[in-house]
Amino acid sequence: MRRILIRLVLLALIVGLAGLWWTRPEREDASVLAGLSGDVARGEQVFLAGGCASCHMEKGATGDARLVLSGGQGFASPFGTFRAPNISPDPNAGIGDWSALDLLNAMRHGTTPDGQHYFPAFPYTSYAKATAQDILDLHTYLMTLPETPNPSLQHEVGFPFNIRAGLGLWKLLYLRRDWVLPDTTDPDVLRGRYLVEALGHCAECHTPRGILGGLRLDAWLTGAPNPEGRGQIPDITPTGLDWSNEDIVYYLETGFTPEFDSAGGHMADVVTNMAALPPQDRLAIAAYLRALASLP
Repeated sequence: MRRILIRLVLLALIVGLAGLWWTRPEREDASVLAGLSGDVARGEQVFLAGGCASCHMEKGATGDARLVLSGGQGFASPFGTFRAPNISPDPNAGIGDWSALDLLNAMRHGTTPDGQHYFPAFPYTSYAKATAQDILDLHTYLMTLPETPNPSLQHEVGFPFNIRAGLGLWKLLYLRRDWVLPDTTDPDVLRGRYLVEALGHCAECHTPRGILGGLRLDAWLTGAPNPEGRGQIPDITPTGLDWSNEDIVYYLETGFTPEFDSAGGHMADVVTNMAALPPQDRLAIAAYLRALASLP
């Protein structure tokens, strides 16, 4: 009996180690950026579309202070509170010593420069679809922003959710690079799909999650409970949002709804970012949201 138990324990250890190896943090090599060059102006547009300041600035920052990416904001979840880190170009407290490849591996694979898994509070399940060119441009822009030496705050996440090694299995279940809305010949819808599903990571708030925290693709953008416990984040599919394209564009530019209400909370920050994008991008987002009617 003792020999059987020992064998079972050894088998469990072997299976566990094999699982950890199989789900180890993924990286790409430098060839993915070969022949590309970064552009600051394009990077600023990626920064705005990705909403980087909304999470990584100090809470309530306005104007130029939005570009001081010292982190610290807390984001509640059923697994604990996650703290946005310092992503300023400070080489010690921030990401000043990161290469563009480090940023690409963080955004596409949720992998830290030293080879650990990031918690998916960092929306790499959406950013995984970002192009290498956009990530390189974003890195180029980020390195022009003010440095701040504020240290990143620790996440407030208890056992067992603080064990990063298990995140490899989570990624195996939920980290996908295929699009929710199928391909189309409409260039506006395709651009909107990229902005909504990838850079804008709209699903991270507007799509409900399963018990393990993964997005429910069968309920794409149909609304979700507010993780901070106050109210419901709305359904923005054509079923739940009967606005015209013009209404959607106007809301993304001004924050005002057709019912004379206005955006609040985190959505107000989203509107600030979206209003700074080219008008055709807001039109593309509207076209994408209306095209969701074709989903089964």
